[in-house]
Amino acid sequence: MLVDSHCHLDFPQLSGSIEQVIGLMKDNGVGCALCIGVTLEDLPRVLALSEAWSVLLASVGVHPEATEVREPTVAELVELARHPRVIAIGETGLDYYWHKDAPEWQRERFRTHIRAARQAQKPLVVHTREAAADTLRLMQEEGAGEAGGVMHCFTETWEVAEAALDRGFYISLSGIVTFKKALTVREVAQRVPLDRLLVETDSPYLAPVPHRGKANQPGYVKHVAEEVARLRGLSYEALVDATTANFFRLFPSARSKVTQ
Repeated sequence: MLVDSHCHLDFPQLSGSIEQVIGLMKDNGVGCALCIGVTLEDLPRVLALSEAWSVLLASVGVHPEATEVREPTVAELVELARHPRVIAIGETGLDYYWHKDAPEWQRERFRTHIRAARQAQKPLVVHTREAAADTLRLMQEEGAGEAGGVMHCFTETWEVAEAALDRGFYISLSGIVTFKKALTVREVAQRVPLDRLLVETDSPYLAPVPHRGKANQPGYVKHVAEEVARLRGLSYEALVDATTANFFRLFPSARSKVTQ
């Protein structure tokens, strides 16, 4: 069984065709997908998907890009994380690509999520874009390693990957790894310890080759795994076994919740 460690199935590109999405997962041997919460307002849609489909799990959080949304408190995130299908806190982190001006509110939001993850004892799903130094600094200051988590859709350098690994985090690779010009990501794919590696789609974005330009979906994580296996000189089966074992090690509450 292969796992898509990060997707957004409640987004309009996919929400109207969930049966077909689940069908392609099954056809491609994808037995589990983690549906990510990005705002508190939209969270009910994510939870409903995870309740309706046994192969889907959920996270709760407010994305660093989101503005004009309700800010979560630590207590609120902890309470929401009690939902039986929720296995993670996030998507959280820092994004200075979209928000270059006065991003202190992002940093405070990130701190709130880290504190909630530590209290709830659930791992973090971390997004970072053009903010690696501050992301790592806040993770260190807030003791994010106590909760653990994953650096999702990783696009940073090997040095940033090493720093995240040193903090106890996993590295998740998306369809970007199949892009021939993504040399930094492809280097990371070769160097991350096999027992700290995950694969994802970030659906409906970043569809891998050979579906680049189309709406992405969890079934396409097979192509991500195939390319990572090729880059590392592993069999596809070995890469699947390792990344799936890693997912359930990082998210131990997930194993009992997933039935195929």
